[in-house]
Amino acid sequence: MSWTDRVWFDANRLRGNAIVSRQHTCAGDRACFPSRMTYPARLWSAAAAVIFALVLAGCGARETRVEEGLRTQTLHLGNGAEPADLDPHVCIAFTDYNILIALFEGLTVIDETTSQAIPGTAARWDRSPDGRVYTFHLRPEARWSNGDPVTAQDFVFSYERILSPGLAAEYAYMLYPLANAEAFNTGKITDFTQVGVKALDARTLELTLAAPTPYLLALIAHQAWFPVHPATIRKHGRPDERGTRWTRPENFVGNGAFTLETWEPNSRIVVAKNPTYWNAAENRINRVVFYPNENIATDESAFRAGQLHVTYDVLPDRIAHYQRTAPDQLRVDPFLESYFIRFNVTRPPLNDVRVRRALARAIDREAIASTLLSGSRLPAYHFTPPDIGGYRATARVPTDFDAARALLAEAGFPNGQGFPVLNLQMNTDAINAKVMEAIQAMWKRELGISVTLSNADFRVYLDQMRTINYDLTRARWIGDYNDPNTYLDMFITGGGNNQTGWSNPDYDRLIAEAGRTADQARRFELFQQAEALLLDEAPLAPVFFGTRTYLIHPSVKGWVPSLLGIHRYQTLRLE
Repeated sequence: MSWTDRVWFDANRLRGNAIVSRQHTCAGDRACFPSRMTYPARLWSAAAAVIFALVLAGCGARETRVEEGLRTQTLHLGNGAEPADLDPHVCIAFTDYNILIALFEGLTVIDETTSQAIPGTAARWDRSPDGRVYTFHLRPEARWSNGDPVTAQDFVFSYERILSPGLAAEYAYMLYPLANAEAFNTGKITDFTQVGVKALDARTLELTLAAPTPYLLALIAHQAWFPVHPATIRKHGRPDERGTRWTRPENFVGNGAFTLETWEPNSRIVVAKNPTYWNAAENRINRVVFYPNENIATDESAFRAGQLHVTYDVLPDRIAHYQRTAPDQLRVDPFLESYFIRFNVTRPPLNDVRVRRALARAIDREAIASTLLSGSRLPAYHFTPPDIGGYRATARVPTDFDAARALLAEAGFPNGQGFPVLNLQMNTDAINAKVMEAIQAMWKRELGISVTLSNADFRVYLDQMRTINYDLTRARWIGDYNDPNTYLDMFITGGGNNQTGWSNPDYDRLIAEAGRTADQARRFELFQQAEALLLDEAPLAPVFFGTRTYLIHPSVKGWVPSLLGIHRYQTLRLE
């Protein structure tokens, strides 16, 4: 049974049958958190006052947000976290992307059902026989939200911006398939006209690749390839300057199906239907309201109170409840997500590969996925999700406590003696806390080492990863497109999303060669070698593969399961 088949099987099981949960004994003491909580009981009580206030202040006693939404075609969504920014060239979080996909549109977009690229701002394209030159023909009716036409030169400007060394964009490497893009981004060349991007005329954009890239059409649907409005960027600062005010509602100009109406930090982000969007006539949704709440239990309470159409997540131990009481509102969808721990390989003792291997082997993934998370996740013994783009990893990181203890002793820490206290950083939600507490307890019990847990605001957490200012950190990666490259090219030397300090020339060579190889079988062979090297040197420890679990109101129509978690709000309706 394939991974996606298994997920669909498990999803149906989770929806329709009760789960028999075994009591777990691996949760450690959560002493390092600001307050000690028991999940989910204390969160339920803490959320009650919040939700009561939302009900009273949001829509009044007579009409819930869901009821108001049906009347006004306003979609209310839980979004998991406050966005770090709304600049598509500097954002990296999936919770940011949920909003960005409403505000911007690339040359292509991803079809939710097939996970394949379909026309976006480009109506059509041509490809040269050798697969290295793509010519995109922009829609004549494509407009920015201020009415300006979207031009090929806008894309040239945008690609130069994200590749500019001064912007230090984490996702700049996504454009490396372009000829000379890497050289420009790393400062080896300074003339952007040497990069494989050219506006042939106002409506025609030519991309020249360093080598054939089979997944290019899906790749360019990613936010790194979104266009930004040149005049707006320049009005509020330098093109390579982060954090300017161009993303504030009063200044914002985008080319997506919606435009930014309101941004109340840590409260809500409202996007409104963009009348200048090329396909605005087909858009039934007038507004989407995103609520950046990191507390899963609070999201659930809001949903139950009629204040959300869709939650961002649902607690695993609440799944059985919804199987019994509201199976039509529970979704457990296949999802290209890897949950893992990053190691800062620049800090001792994590600069010793034996220590990293020991920590990676001393994780009982089956217990976490099956027991702790009630079977709602799949244990991960490798990094890439199974069956991603037809690729299946052969290398494995086993759970082997004896081998882990031997490796730690070999590194000079028998039974954990002399091992320094490390800190495991995370942003807290109920799932993160449960999983990290479990791993903390496993390492204490099996290796004799102590690890503290610390919580950070999501923005701080992202900054700590970006600057590699941590010992260990919880991480998750959601595929940007349906190909193993979206996972494995993260860990090239200096990659913006590497964030471990790890570097291996052989790994870089394998990923680069895979990028130049058109033959799929050969590409996968190179990826197998690269992933084996990654797992052996262990700058990360895989924990589980995700599913997309959430609650959705029956009035939301057109919301289909998506491997990439992508939902184009202009395709939805409320009935």
